[in-house]
Amino acid sequence: MATITAVSPLAPASFPDLPIIDGVRFATVAAGVKYQGRTDVMLAQLVPGTAIAGVFTKSSTRSASVLDCQAKLGGNSDDGAAILVNSGNSNAFTGRGGVAAVETITQAAATACAVPQKRVFTSSTGVIGEPLPFERITSHLDALAGSLDEKAIESAARAIMTTDTFPKGACTTVTLRGGTINIAGIAKGSGMIAPDMATMLVYIFTDAKISQSELQGLVSQHNAKTFNCITVDSDTSTSDTVLVAATGESGVDVNGQSAFSQALYGVMLDLAHQVVRDGEGARKFVEIAVTGALDDAEARVHALSIANSPLVKTAIAGEDANWGRVVMAVGKSGATADRDLLSIRFGDVVVAENGWVSPGYDESKAAAHMKGDTLVIGVDIGLGQGRATVWTCDLTHGYIDINADYRS
Repeated sequence: MATITAVSPLAPASFPDLPIIDGVRFATVAAGVKYQGRTDVMLAQLVPGTAIAGVFTKSSTRSASVLDCQAKLGGNSDDGAAILVNSGNSNAFTGRGGVAAVETITQAAATACAVPQKRVFTSSTGVIGEPLPFERITSHLDALAGSLDEKAIESAARAIMTTDTFPKGACTTVTLRGGTINIAGIAKGSGMIAPDMATMLVYIFTDAKISQSELQGLVSQHNAKTFNCITVDSDTSTSDTVLVAATGESGVDVNGQSAFSQALYGVMLDLAHQVVRDGEGARKFVEIAVTGALDDAEARVHALSIANSPLVKTAIAGEDANWGRVVMAVGKSGATADRDLLSIRFGDVVVAENGWVSPGYDESKAAAHMKGDTLVIGVDIGLGQGRATVWTCDLTHGYIDINADYRS
């Protein structure tokens, strides 16, 4: 495994002070699944009454853990639940052995945590195609269950990291009709990041009281505008999982409350942005904002074509205001465009309009914008009202260094 030494320059100054979420406790252990000398397994135990919703990768080669989680969603929330995650091995493309590993792990976790096996959700992240040494996990389950702590969420965030350079956390506290609720989430993700669920593991917890069906609706709705709108390298993982658990311990019923929906969206977007800011080798965080497309779906196609273009991303890395590469990416996207209606801006600088360089274009101002670590590329297609925003990063040699060495 490539050694990651430097924290991304786009990382937050520190891990946030996440609030305790009543009804969930965490524990971690260094099990040696792949890494030595660092925690690599996380257990979260949830009280009876917890509603759990999720979204997952649409990959045709998704892992046994993902398939198992998908089958369990919507189960009886009267029972307690557990989430068990390992890093270092994805248990993907491991055939029947991968299915057997999930069965063994979930049964062992169910016993250790005294919850039904159908309420144990697992995730695995890391190298694809290598058998999961599941006994290294199951042998620690009793110790994990015996060391659960409501304050250990930061340790959980660190245990799920692979090539991440920093642990990712986000939270909010909001006063609603009926009282105050907390939301806290953690994520991992750095490479193999692209929409279609994006590639990451995300676990969000709240003490709000909400039905599973409504929570699922909100998670699916907000996923489309957050985790499904980020890309580092256009590659979709076999293991993508977002799970959101609502313990109900606050007693505040948030069903139908738009303020809760907005708060959940904010936490999801924060975590999604942090994944991009930790993109392998990233030095620039880039927003691609497309307007004026025929519809939102076509705007999204254009935006992703720009965000995933190696030529656009390397120009950004080189701080080159090369708007011709944006023109290229729009033209190849497959969505409807008219060359002579296209307008492009870098930050507030209009560089091209009506199919040609802007009469007032000042290269020095565009170049100055490209030197920042947070960039905006705006494109107006000029055809309709469709709009979409996606977030990406630059493509540097650091990405090659990490991934050429990944299994060693």
